[in-house]
Amino acid sequence: MTHADKGKYFTKHPKNSKIDEDLKKEIIEQVKNNNISCKKAEEIAGGMGFTLEETGKAIDILNIKIIKCQLGLFGYGETKKIVQPAKEVTPELKENITSALKDGKLSCAAAWEIAKKLNIPRMKVCAAGEAMQIKIKPCQLGAF
Repeated sequence: MTHADKGKYFTKHPKNSKIDEDLKKEIIEQVKNNNISCKKAEEIAGGMGFTLEETGKAIDILNIKIIKCQLGLFGYGETKKIVQPAKEVTPELKENITSALKDGKLSCAAAWEIAKKLNIPRMKVCAAGEAMQIKIKPCQLGAF
């Protein structure tokens, strides 16, 4: 998204895009101040049997802003992101990140999988990525 498109999340999708009515209803029920957290979007997707991608697309089409990225990358007010580079990265975490890179980037989904595999917080994986100067893209919800 360009700066000019900020707040026009629906423009990322074709004009004739459709979303499931039950999913739409659930998202709308969970929205506060036209915002929905990444965690809440994950809960909706899992609880209703939708993928994060489908849920993110619905959120975009409804023109709702996703906040509080679980990796700490966006949606935290003026500071935007809260994740800080890790002071040190264990060899095991570094190896897992390095082996999951695609075109020099670590996907959000891969970061989540690494966190699950190593039984560490998701934001710790992102902090390691920051220390290693690795971009985490794409977002599973399509937010960035």
